Amino acid sequence: MASTISGCFITGTDTDCGKTVVSCALMRQLRAQGKRVAPFKPVAAGAVQQNGAWRNEDAQQLIAAAGKDWRYDQVNPYCFPEPISPHLAAEQVGAAIQLGPIVQAAQRLATQADLLIVEGAGGWLAPLNATQTIADIAVALDLPVLLVVGLRLGCLNHAQLSAQAIQSAAVPVLGWIGAQLDPVMPYLAENVQTLQQRLPLPYYGYIPYGETEQVGYLDKLVEALCEVSDCE
Repeated sequence: MASTISGCFITGTDTDCGKTVVSCALMRQLRAQGKRVAPFKPVAAGAVQQNGAWRNEDAQQLIAAAGKDWRYDQVNPYCFPEPISPHLAAEQVGAAIQLGPIVQAAQRLATQADLLIVEGAGGWLAPLNATQTIADIAVALDLPVLLVVGLRLGCLNHAQLSAQAIQSAAVPVLGWIGAQLDPVMPYLAENVQTLQQRLPLPYYGYIPYGETEQVGYLDKLVEALCEVSDCE
């Protein structure tokens, strides 16, 4: 267990559900309050070659939001070219994802910041290898988990199943935040209200569609994270 690390683990209801938007906004808000933050994207699938090395766009956005010249290979130790499930992406290049190097990389980054903001890949149970999933990274790092709910048709079912799976794992739970994915989602307010009623987790609001720079609405989340991380 990496219990000496402070920060949070950000997972989501699915791929492309808003994890990177939330992770970047959270880091900007923490920095605005004087906190030093380190970005961590343990596993990324979907990359392009830059100067002979594979680079994932989400990981690069996290590095930019953290506001420091972080070494890419430290922030994203497992980067694969194909935008598919991590276990399949690793198999395509003859690699195997292991928890040991991930925990070691997280511990190194944590020594350079007040808080480590970790973004998962895909959803909570996205496979890493034959036996482990993204959830196993969160358990190994022992960080409070924030669930990002992508607000679109189908989110009620996905959010409830994800919340149940997270609560059944041996991890502390920070709560959930929404990310509006559909600019004209029918009954957006009603869906959010239903989620508030049915998810037994603290709620920190939702990020409206297209609002990637505004950070003021994350005050409650920052306050809760700093409280559990003892970094106030």
